[in-house]
Amino acid sequence: MSGYPVHPNSAAYVNFIGASKMLHPDFGTFYLGAPIGIPWVLVPGDQPPVAIDFLYDTESDPGPYPIPSDPPIEGGAASDGDRHILMLDLDHCELDELYWAWPPGQDPNPSTTRWYAGSGAVFDLRSNALRPDGWTSADAAGLPIFPGLVRYDEVVGDGVIRHALRFTVRSTQKGFIHPATHYASSSTDPSLPPMGLRLRMKASYSCAAYSAEVQVICAALKQYGMMVADNGSDWYVSGDHDPRWNDDALGDLKRIPGSAFEAVYTGEILHTSPP
Repeated sequence: MSGYPVHPNSAAYVNFIGASKMLHPDFGTFYLGAPIGIPWVLVPGDQPPVAIDFLYDTESDPGPYPIPSDPPIEGGAASDGDRHILMLDLDHCELDELYWAWPPGQDPNPSTTRWYAGSGAVFDLRSNALRPDGWTSADAAGLPIFPGLVRYDEVVGDGVIRHALRFTVRSTQKGFIHPATHYASSSTDPSLPPMGLRLRMKASYSCAAYSAEVQVICAALKQYGMMVADNGSDWYVSGDHDPRWNDDALGDLKRIPGSAFEAVYTGEILHTSPP
């Protein structure tokens, strides 16, 4: 990744997202009692799967999904946000992810006896196969969410992140770059980043004055970069919810400006419509 050429439209992309705006850790411990970040859970291979009704059923893997009895939901059980549920099954090398997931008997369909979700995706972790072009996942870009998270066990436990990260921007264009497979926009403005666009921290940018946690994140951003995965707030970097995070240390991300990044060319922008 660190050897990819700078994208010819890099300056326009960075300026649109905000060269003077700062990164923001969209993960951590708790804020106003609600968990920050996207939680995930290890499930055993014999976890009983459950049936799910999907809003976007034509782009969702039908399942059933191995949802535990009390799964961690993004934002907490009462959240009205994206409500992701990420389930990692190491026995079957499988990642199951849901967007906008609700237990039976809860809104938006209180009369249903089944789980309900906006969309869902199942990823075989032994394969590099992408979702069909035009398909979403539990993420607007059609990407898996879990592999792009900043995770406590990597940053603090291992002291190294060996993968690209995931982040959001306020608006995207009608297009995607593999490994993304889906867009969530009707805009053809070429200055807007497409889903799957990868940005890399410039090698010249120094993170030496930042916390140890943020220095680990910076190293990953220089080596692997981060990909546009969803519409949201500009420069919000995704990570897992973990009570062990030091939110003050993560706050050093807010000292890093967008101008520290450049977009890199990893492939052509595709425009396949959703089914």
